Amino acid sequence: MQQLNSLILEASALGSNTPEAEAARMLTICNSCRYCEGFCAVFPAMTRRIEFLPADVNFMANLCHNCGACLHACQYAPPHEFAVNIPKVMAQVRKDTYIAYAWPKALGSLYKSNGVVVSMAVSLSLILFLLLTLVANGTLTSGPLEGNFYAIFSHNTLAILFGAVFGFSGIALFMGIQNFWREISSGANSVAAVAEATHDALTLKYLGGGHGEGCNNEDDAFTLWRKRFHHFTFYGFMLCFAATSVATLYHYLLDLHAPYALSSLPVILGTLGGIGLLIGPAGLLYLNFKRNAEHGDASQKPMDRGFIALLFLISASGLGLLAYRDTSAMPALLAIHLGFVMGFFLTMPYGKFAHGFYRLAALLKNSIEKRQPNKLGLSGE
Repeated sequence: MQQLNSLILEASALGSNTPEAEAARMLTICNSCRYCEGFCAVFPAMTRRIEFLPADVNFMANLCHNCGACLHACQYAPPHEFAVNIPKVMAQVRKDTYIAYAWPKALGSLYKSNGVVVSMAVSLSLILFLLLTLVANGTLTSGPLEGNFYAIFSHNTLAILFGAVFGFSGIALFMGIQNFWREISSGANSVAAVAEATHDALTLKYLGGGHGEGCNNEDDAFTLWRKRFHHFTFYGFMLCFAATSVATLYHYLLDLHAPYALSSLPVILGTLGGIGLLIGPAGLLYLNFKRNAEHGDASQKPMDRGFIALLFLISASGLGLLAYRDTSAMPALLAIHLGFVMGFFLTMPYGKFAHGFYRLAALLKNSIEKRQPNKLGLSGE
């Protein structure tokens, strides 16, 4: 016990001018205590190390799912003089990783901007541009067009426009994740490691909290609703993506062109996805306002809320467009929906959306690392 106390005192005395250094200080204390070793993937990964280099800290920060369990269980949490708050410092480090690994690097500063203002300004500017285009073309008040969106904007116009935006966003995300992976990766990949990481990501395993009862909310009680709303959001997004993919196959392979019937597969998938993207973001936004301030980094809340709000508005405008596609309101609703969608894709690599890809990379790194010999002889999974 005396040795444990001396290690903790030594760690608490370390200077820390950056989130990475502060995280290393806290992890050194945690590595001496190990009370939370079985809570999530972060702590077994921690026990496989005796020092915490920046790459290690960045890896574990993105492995953290911010459930809050370790904070509520920690005997050294504030107001203790050691002030150990792993969820908060990990959130701060995550933001720094997004900035450091962003591509192009100059655009990494967008992570520091007010997410609500940036995402809404981009979307509303695009909506205004599209509405003015409709006015100039005389199509804003066109009569009912039987749901034919391409009578407003041609298929080729939309394909080129969204292809360029989505292509840039995809390349930017890929380059950022590649930069991150190049720094944290070590060891050979395997099918088993990929399968485990994919399973943990799709099931949101580590949003189950330290004891599988969920995340801690503002009154210290456990709740699974954060995990459930994440599932609604993720699978809602994937269903919408599947709807777009199926519609693309219909158009190019089967020569079946929009508009599609309400009973068609693209419309069914898109409707179910849209409902998921209403329920999930609405719930996550509510929980974001209710969560304990000590569970994360307050400076990131605008970015989080901007991302959540944009997903909700994409879904609401999409479902509204489907409901009124056979009316004269369709051109304006189409411009609004397309503006929100383009705003989302333009800001996607530099906002909260990117965290899912960084987390998947961290989960894969963890799965690979667990299968390597532990040369330190330390405990872990």
